[in-house]
Order: sequence, then C-alpha cells, then structure tokens
Amino acid sequence: MQAQSSKSRGAIAAVLGNAMEWYDFTVFAVMTPVISKLFFPVNPALPGSDLNAILLTTALFGAGFFMRPVGGVLLGIYGDRRGRKAAMTLGMLLMALSVLLITFAPTYASAGFAAPFIILIARLLQGFSVGGEFGTSTAFLIELAPPGRAGFFGSWQITGQLMAQVLGAALGMVVTLAFTPAQQAAGAWRIPFAVGLVIVPITLYMRRSVMESAAFTQMLTHAKTRSQALAAELKEPGRKYLIGMGMVVASAVSFYVTFGYTVTYAKQVLKLPVSQSFMVQMIAAIVMLIVVPIAGAASDRYDRKRLLLWSLGLYLVTLYPLYTWVTAEPSIGRLLFTQVVAGVFSATFLGVYCTTLAELYPVRIRATSLAIVNNVAVLIFGGFAQFFVTWLIKLTGSPLAPVMYVMIGLSLGLIAVICMKREPPAEPANARFGTLES
Repeated sequence: MQAQSSKSRGAIAAVLGNAMEWYDFTVFAVMTPVISKLFFPVNPALPGSDLNAILLTTALFGAGFFMRPVGGVLLGIYGDRRGRKAAMTLGMLLMALSVLLITFAPTYASAGFAAPFIILIARLLQGFSVGGEFGTSTAFLIELAPPGRAGFFGSWQITGQLMAQVLGAALGMVVTLAFTPAQQAAGAWRIPFAVGLVIVPITLYMRRSVMESAAFTQMLTHAKTRSQALAAELKEPGRKYLIGMGMVVASAVSFYVTFGYTVTYAKQVLKLPVSQSFMVQMIAAIVMLIVVPIAGAASDRYDRKRLLLWSLGLYLVTLYPLYTWVTAEPSIGRLLFTQVVAGVFSATFLGVYCTTLAELYPVRIRATSLAIVNNVAVLIFGGFAQFFVTWLIKLTGSPLAPVMYVMIGLSLGLIAVICMKREPPAEPANARFGTLES
C-alpha cells in the first residue's frame, strides 16, 4: 500500500510539474495577439504592420526552441547520471525564474528595445527548462508504472501538457472577457503568467519530495556508463532515433499548429472573435484531455503500432476537408467541430506515442535519447511553426497554408510508425521495450 501511494505521489508530481513547465509556453502562445502590440508596436500608417508584429512575436516564441536541444541534452545527461528526480527539480527552478521575468517584464512603451530583450532571455530559460522536461518526466513516468500499465502511465505526459493548455486557454478567455483591450494592455495580460508564478513553488516542493524510480536505481548498480551506452546505441546506426523523430514531428505539428495556433489563426485569418476562439481551444483541449488517458490504457491491451497507424491515418485524411469547410464559411461552430474531430484523432495518437517512444531506449540513456529525438524534431517543426505558417499565409494568401504544413508533419509520423516493428523486450517492461526492423 505504501509503495502504491509513493508511486501515485510520484506520478502526480511528474504530471503537475510537466503541466506547469508547459503552461507558460501555452500562455505565451495564446496571448500572442496582445503581447505582439505591447512589445512590437504597430504603426497604423504602414499596411501589414499588424501582421509583422505577429511575425516578430512568433519569432520570439520560436527563439526559446534554440535552447531546447541544449537544455534537453544537458538535463538528459544529468537525469541519466544523477536521477530523474534531480533533473526534474532543476528544470522546475529554471522555469520559475523565466516565469518571474515575464510576469514583471516592462513593455516597449516603458523600456524600449530592452523590453523584447528581457522576454527573449526568459524564453531562452524556458527553452532550456522545457527541453529537459520531456525526456526526464517521460522516463520517470514509464519507469514508475506497474507491470502492464506503461501505456496508461506514459499517456499522462501528454495529459500534463493538455492540462496546461486547458488552464492557459481558460485564463486567456477570462482575461479577454473580463477586461477591455486598454485594460489588457495596461497589465491584465500579466495575470495568467502571475498565476503560474504562484503555482510553481508548490510543484517544486512536490518534485523534491518524490522518490527516485526503481528502474533507474537498479540500473546504477550494473549498467554500462552513459557515454559507452550512447556510443553503442548510435552504432545501430541510430535508426531508432530517426523513427523517434518522425513520431515527435507528428506530435509537434499537432500541438503547435493545429491547436497552439488556433487563436491567432482564428483572429488573423478567419476574422473570428478572440474570446470565442479561446473557448474553442479550451473545449478541444478538454476533449483531448479525456481521450489521451483512454488511448494510453487501450495501448496496454491492444497493439500500439496499430493504434498509432489508425489515429495518424484518420487525422491525415480528414484534416484538409475539415479546414476547407471552415475557411469556406468561417464560424465559431465550424471551427469548434473541426478542432474537436481533429482533437480526437490527435489525442489517440498522443496517448500512445509517448510510451512507444520511451520504450525504444534502455534505461541507462533513456532521458538523454528522448531529449535528443524530441528537441531536434521540435526545434525544426515546432519552434518556428507559428512563424512559418503566418509567413506562408502572407506569402501565398491561402488560409489553408497551415493545414499543408501539418499534413507534411503527420505524413512523416506515419512513415516512422510504418517503419517500426515490435519484438520481445530486451529489458523489463518498465525499462525498455520495442526494437526496429533490421
């Protein structure tokens, strides 16, 4: 009973900490229409300056992703050497500092070019912290799982991110409904960030209180050194890293374009009210929040590869028709239907893929490997996704440009899953599972 209680506390600490790590990223994304005007002033006399401000803000959003591979590898190595708990705690401390900077950052009107520079520093700290979060917390959750429950436990990695999205969207909607544009510009935009600042110490305390995963502790007594293991893995010849990156690309385009870009897309392209767009994003995230753990639990009973193939395939073939329908006659109702349908397929994939991905790598280098595949793929396809799709819309004039970008990412994910083959695990289920075709 005590062991079960300890596992439950550990899972809660990992999920809540993961949620808070992603919360600030989510809030920055959903508040882009407001932040863009405060840190990159718009000149009404210049045509297109409003869109240029969005471009600069999304570029600032993407800048944090440059630090993700650095933070991912360094915190991953730290987590593989000193433990998942130590790495998760350090990452949370860095996130707390970045939230503090954004919450109290001066705007362009009061500090000039120093204002976006301060936000840039905060974004770089965020990137470093979040870069290590996926690998360490995913490894921790998988290794914490009882036998036969790795799929369900692994799905809570995504559940934490969705919790952040729901909370971020909800607070964004409250701010836009409760305050006038002038009040938002005067300081109401800081409220969602301040909420994160209050919650961070609680999650930090919880993470410091958990026990290390048994799989990691056992590995320390007989495993190779991390550097030897990593060299051996890369001689395979790293094909599993390409498979992993393909799956992460599908996840990245789903999070950062299909859902993270919803509010900006609805406002700038579909010309829909911002407050109602926040509501659409929140409802879609809630639907996904329900589906993800169900999909994770299903993957403990049914073939994971088949679940991944069906979810990605249906997601891919329905996305273009759905968005063609929305752009033909834009409305909140149509956007909501589209996001919910896409969300079900996306959530099914996301609920299965974290465990599948983590089980590709042995315990001794799991956090580092997850950091590599996740951050390289996310940097390329996720970090500047909003910037590229905004630029593509401006360049082509087509409101369907973001859809084509997502379809490319989903196709790469589908190819990766097709190339993956499951065989009997070389290590216990909560240590390693899954190999690739030779």
